[in-house]
Amino acid sequence: METVKKFIKEHPHMWWGLYLPVYLAMFFIIEHLITDNYWATQTAIDDYIPFCEWFIFPYDAWSFLLVAIGLYLIVKDGEGFRRYMWTIAITFTTATVFCALVPNGQDLRPAVMAHHNIATWLLENTYALDTNTNVFPSVHILGCMAAVAAVWHTPGLRKPAWRWGVTLYAALVMVSTMFVKQHAVIDVLAGLLTGAIAYVFVYVIVGRRRDKRLGIK
Repeated sequence: METVKKFIKEHPHMWWGLYLPVYLAMFFIIEHLITDNYWATQTAIDDYIPFCEWFIFPYDAWSFLLVAIGLYLIVKDGEGFRRYMWTIAITFTTATVFCALVPNGQDLRPAVMAHHNIATWLLENTYALDTNTNVFPSVHILGCMAAVAAVWHTPGLRKPAWRWGVTLYAALVMVSTMFVKQHAVIDVLAGLLTGAIAYVFVYVIVGRRRDKRLGIK
C-alpha cells in the first residue's frame, strides 16, 4: 500500500486518466439512447470500399495502443501524459456531445456474414458491443491521432522505429474502421479534422506556452 501511495504522490498527473471512465459512461449512455432515427453518414464512395473481416484485428487492438502509450507516459513523461489526456478529453468529449446533439449512424454493416472464421466471430462480437450509431466523428481516428501526437512529442520515444512504427500502426487502424464497416469515409475525415484542430490547440498554442513556462526545449 505504501508503494502505491508513493507512486501516486510522485506521479500526480496520473489522475488525468480518470477521464476515461467518465467518457465510457457517456458513450454507453448515448449508445443506449440513440438506436434509430439518425443521420446516416455513408455516401456513394463507401460502396467502393470492400468489406474485409480480417481488419477487425487492428481495429480491436486500438485500445491496447492507447493504453500502452498512456502507461508509458504516466511513468516516463508526466507533462506528455497531461497533453495526451487533454487531447483525448477534448476530442472524445466533442464527439460525444456532437452525437448527442446530432444523432448519427451508418448502414454499412453486412446483414449476414458470407462465411465464418475467427475474424467474423470477433467482428460479430464487436458489432454487438459497439453499435452502428454515434460514429461521426470517429473516436477510433481521434484516439489514433492523440497517440501519434504523443509519440512524436515524447523525448524518450525519439527513435524512428517508435515514431514511424506507431504512425504506421495508427494508419492501419484508421483504414480498418472502413474495411470492417464500422465507419463511413466522412466519419474518418471528420475525425482527422477534429484531431488536427485539437493538436494545434494542445501542442502548438497551449504547448508552446507551457514549454516556455516550464523551461522545456
